[in-house]
Amino acid sequence: MTTLHPHSSLLSVSLLEARELTCIRGQRELFQGLSFGISGGECLHVCGENGVGKTSLLRLLSGLSRPEMGEVLWGGKSIVSDSASYRHQLLYMGHRDALKEDLTSLENLEMYAVLDDVALSQENALATLWRFGLRGREDLPVSCLSAGQKRRVLMARMITRRAKIWILDEPFNALDSKAVQVLQELIEEHVDAGGIVILTSHQALAIKGLKVLKL
Repeated sequence: MTTLHPHSSLLSVSLLEARELTCIRGQRELFQGLSFGISGGECLHVCGENGVGKTSLLRLLSGLSRPEMGEVLWGGKSIVSDSASYRHQLLYMGHRDALKEDLTSLENLEMYAVLDDVALSQENALATLWRFGLRGREDLPVSCLSAGQKRRVLMARMITRRAKIWILDEPFNALDSKAVQVLQELIEEHVDAGGIVILTSHQALAIKGLKVLKL
């Protein structure tokens, strides 16, 4: 059974909607008839015990997987029917770092900017990396960075990607307490600017206006 946290309310007009989603993995039904909506300026924390389908739900919302039944809509249109437009608005960050280990932090940002068709000057790329404590490490191969530093590179990409929707699977993993605070502030900035954030996390979050979906 899946329910919205009693302190969260479903707005009548939602930009990102899940309608009657059913997800089956193997022979197991993870959830069925799941519906909710989230609008610009909102952050949704998907929580629950291991194995209930949190990552599976995020993959459905990102278009990486298809539901057994139901659909995901963006701006009233199925993300399947207009997938290119939806992907342009989306940043998905999964469990894996998704960084090129043989490239530097700077080169990774520049590479993704090209792939995302986003204008990014080297000056802005460096400033963003420095914001997340990577000054002096921007020219090191990512393979030389710690797990926490790799996550900081990904935080830099969250800004340079300029996506409307952030879907983040356990984004606080491998971060120290200071980096956790920085990421929470980054998420709040995105929400304050009208962005949408959907995330999973096993830890308590101090993000203002947070809504909760418990699976």
